[in-house]
Amino acid sequence: MDTYDWLLALHVSGAFLLVGGSVFAGVCNFLAQRTDRPSEIALFFGLVRVSLPLIGVGSLATLILGLWLVHHVDYSWGEFWIWGAILLWLVMGALGGMGGRVQTRARGLAERLAAEGDAPSAELTALARDRRANVSNYGAGLAALLILVLMIWKPGA
Repeated sequence: MDTYDWLLALHVSGAFLLVGGSVFAGVCNFLAQRTDRPSEIALFFGLVRVSLPLIGVGSLATLILGLWLVHHVDYSWGEFWIWGAILLWLVMGALGGMGGRVQTRARGLAERLAAEGDAPSAELTALARDRRANVSNYGAGLAALLILVLMIWKPGA
């Protein structure tokens, strides 16, 4: 295997980590919204935390190795698909961070309520189902998928 093959294999591995972690987090987020028991909400949002290292490593690997590939293959830095992917990468991080802060607050409240008797709470339910946070989180996942689309089809290349 030459340098290109290694870079591409690692770049694609990073993409699998990013997309796989994002899908797992999305499923856990969806399940947390479908229950009222604090212990279950705490469990599902706790599982989201498990996916964060995968998303983080995948996100950095795809960006760093992708930029290295652009340089190595001598793609033009002015290509739409390259700048589109970089822009979507920034959007993905910003949206995921915004939604993640609300999930962290919901998990903390859920853990406290679970320890105090595990009774449903309107405040917790509202926090777990926060529309802005969920739009942000699912928007981050959509941005990750759009990056994948740009990387596969390379429009304009």
